[in-house]
Amino acid sequence: MTHKITKHSLRVLVAGGGVTGQALAFWLARGGHQVTVVERSPALRASGAQVDLRGQGIEAVKRMGLLDTVRSRLVDEAGVAFVDSRGKPKATIMANTSGKGRQSLTSEYEIMRGDLVRILHDATEHDTEYVFGKSVDGFDQGDHQVTAHFSDGTSGEYDVLIGADGQGSRIRRALLPEGFAPYWRVGIHMAYWFVPRTASDSNIRDTYMVPGGRQIMRRSHNTTETQVYFVMREESAEASAIHRAPIEQQQGFWASRFRDAGWQTEWFIAGMETSPFFYSQEILQVRTDTWSQGRVVLAGDAAHCASPYSGMGISGGLVGAYVLAGEINRHADDLPTALANYDSVLRPFINEIQAEVNPRLLRVGMPMNRHAISAFQAATALACRLRVPDLTARFAKEDRGGDWRLPDYPACPDYPACRDGVEPKPPVEEG
Repeated sequence: MTHKITKHSLRVLVAGGGVTGQALAFWLARGGHQVTVVERSPALRASGAQVDLRGQGIEAVKRMGLLDTVRSRLVDEAGVAFVDSRGKPKATIMANTSGKGRQSLTSEYEIMRGDLVRILHDATEHDTEYVFGKSVDGFDQGDHQVTAHFSDGTSGEYDVLIGADGQGSRIRRALLPEGFAPYWRVGIHMAYWFVPRTASDSNIRDTYMVPGGRQIMRRSHNTTETQVYFVMREESAEASAIHRAPIEQQQGFWASRFRDAGWQTEWFIAGMETSPFFYSQEILQVRTDTWSQGRVVLAGDAAHCASPYSGMGISGGLVGAYVLAGEINRHADDLPTALANYDSVLRPFINEIQAEVNPRLLRVGMPMNRHAISAFQAATALACRLRVPDLTARFAKEDRGGDWRLPDYPACPDYPACRDGVEPKPPVEEG
């Protein structure tokens, strides 16, 4: 049974049909609102590489009642191996499957982004209006409504506009002052794509370090495909700009940077052209003191991208959607209070997961010369022999995100506080 807790129904427009946008649709529709999701892609973007759920993100999915469905789609990845140029493991860190402490480099909940998107879509398509092949190009807002202007020349009036349109958000660009720079860069870039799986590919993710601050990762997500990741340290205008170039130029750029790397590099590069998926990005965070203005609010990567190296990108989006929808559901007749609460409740969690990304530590894992690579591998091998990674993960007091806990909102029918009609409790604050 779905509990309707709002005093009146709001017309909510969500820009972006990814993980965050669909999670918002899930909770807002259960709060009794009329939700429309517009996605600029012509169809559901059920593609992408492997993602993981950690900490509070796992709890957010549990409260949706979807954890068993997610478990049924998990990727079999048992751990991470650091290999030499012959593919021989020098050190291996296994996943923490104890259910206690902190997830290791591999999460207990590894899933393909496309599978997670399809799970969320199946859970929302019957009570949410989805519009594909359309985007929000701009908006005007007054005291009582916001008018969204769409890419097809039409307009629509809504009570709330939520920008869940990703790291390069157009909604954020229109919301924040002109010239504001929301990006915090760490000088690292990444590209990933699929190649056919070979007999030597296993359920262990291989990581190969290359001089010059470069890294290659290989992980297999099914019986026929393997994911390839090229990662490098580089602070140049060319590297930052390449991600906006045509795909062919992006692929040429990455091939030129890695052609001398050895191991299986030639096989990986050859697979670029035939891959059903290729994506190139700069590793960065989105940091802004403002997540809303009037009736327009940002969510997920558009508001607080923590970067792939935080391990909390997907979990951060799921948690943020849960909190934003929960506050709107509680205060449907007082939007300023809802959005102020969204900021005050969620920001300590976001600050915590963004602080997990330490550029100095990232650079340690991407050595510049062979001597530093050998030293890293030797130290990691010793730590593994002493079971340091395993013991550290199992006995850690908390996972990423610290001791912050999801608040309880009555709009989640499978959670005890919802059934009992209890007022939501605030999360545990930092410190």
